[in-house]
Amino acid sequence: MPFYFAYGSNMLAARLRARCPSARVIGTAAVAGFDIAFDKIGQDGSGKATLLTAAGQVVQGALFQLDEAELATLDQIEGVGRGYDRVEISVNCSSGSIGAATYLAPNAHRRSDIQPFDWYIGLVVAGAHERGLPRDWIRRLADTPALADPDVRRPRLIEAQALLAACPPGWRLG
Repeated sequence: MPFYFAYGSNMLAARLRARCPSARVIGTAAVAGFDIAFDKIGQDGSGKATLLTAAGQVVQGALFQLDEAELATLDQIEGVGRGYDRVEISVNCSSGSIGAATYLAPNAHRRSDIQPFDWYIGLVVAGAHERGLPRDWIRRLADTPALADPDVRRPRLIEAQALLAACPPGWRLG
């Protein structure tokens, strides 16, 4: 079963398991030499998370194991070839350094003038809180500028609201 490093909305186990039922939480992980940005152009036009190379920076996230077939499903959901590339990176976790799949947006699928929707940041923050990531990292994620989604009927918004409603109290505090 391959390892998967999540740093965005897929850190929230319920969201990832809705997409990949075999997803098993391994624990927290960090990747050095990268920083997080929310400038990947989503299918809805809003910003989504990606990683950028950045010397001296570290990104916190969650490490999962998935069935190989479900990793291919996740490729489709994440838009491999249409917004993200799946890459193998080295992550640091409690058992040392291991290779894990993750998704990075190529420059052609990034724009510096977009922001994520508030519900998307909510999923990211809830996942970081659920995984027990460092408080300063959660605060940084929570402080990301975000927009209200103008489409109150958007299926992803409705899905996010249901996932966030099921989260334990206190996740919003960061």
